[in-house]
Amino acid sequence: MPTAREALLDAALAALARHPWSAVRMADLAVAARVSRQTLYNEFGSKEGLARALVRHEADAYLDGVRRLLAAPEPPPRALAAVAEWTVARAGDRPILRALLTGAWTEGLPRPRPARPGARPAPVPAQRRADAGPPAPGELLATTALCAGERWAAGCELALRLAVSHVVAPALPPEGQCAEPDSWRPMTPAMTSVIETILSVETTSPRKTMP
Repeated sequence: MPTAREALLDAALAALARHPWSAVRMADLAVAARVSRQTLYNEFGSKEGLARALVRHEADAYLDGVRRLLAAPEPPPRALAAVAEWTVARAGDRPILRALLTGAWTEGLPRPRPARPGARPAPVPAQRRADAGPPAPGELLATTALCAGERWAAGCELALRLAVSHVVAPALPPEGQCAEPDSWRPMTPAMTSVIETILSVETTSPRKTMP
């Protein structure tokens, strides 16, 4: 059973899928999560605090997914290509993650700033971490690359940068179809094969091999 905090974050994500962040009401989230408004404010402090927690939640969920993929018993190039594929698919489904990876925040998304200097620390440890503010795109990529360990970090960062380039400029739709302004397309098998080939060279190159 999810905790009150988890239920509220899920409710916020569901609301954000239907409405711009400016139209999301704290009272509605409390009702959807079946908790009191007091519980909501105890957890997040304010709507701005909830926004920071929501963005941190999306970043953490992404990193957890990357770690699961890298833990699979696959050759490094295949595992890193899987990370690239999953990054593109996940960013297509999760607008906040897409903004975290690219730095392109649309008007409908929360774009939280760190808690103001001198503000009283939040009583909830998870909120104190969220109040530090969201990671910048380069920071998130660097943190993600470290999930691969020192030996494969460079290859992982390369895979991620190739994936983010696809998120920013996805492949053209089939002839005769028009792409929507915010549309995205998953990576094709050919693109995945190219990434695996590049990573096979990068991860076996002497300059990439750690002693």
